[in-house]
Amino acid sequence: MKTIVLLMGILFSISLNAEEAMLQETPFTEVLSQVTKHKMTFIEVGSDSCHSCQIMGRKLYKIKQQHPEYPIYFVNVHKERNAAYRLRVQMIPTQIILDNKGYEIYRHVGILPTKEIHTLFQQKLKIDKI
Repeated sequence: MKTIVLLMGILFSISLNAEEAMLQETPFTEVLSQVTKHKMTFIEVGSDSCHSCQIMGRKLYKIKQQHPEYPIYFVNVHKERNAAYRLRVQMIPTQIILDNKGYEIYRHVGILPTKEIHTLFQQKLKIDKI
């Protein structure tokens, strides 16, 4: 009986997580075309099949819903291997911030805490209110 209850709980939690929206993929060429339009561009590099990337994707989706003005993009390197090569990505998820000239000004590997993402936008964009 305990096993059945445990399995039902696991299945329920998996189904809840599966329904949460993730940040949509953006083709790498499109991301590059947007770089000069923003003071900074936040690129989430990962895959839709990577668990840690899914966590970041859901987190960034929520942030993007709250702040649609944030230039946040997701590049799926399993579909665009050239992007991983050009961005020198060795592990996923990786977060990269480019300035408006395309120079890398920040890089993080792994799951980035939400508070740190907000801090990065405050520092890099000089946004007073989040």
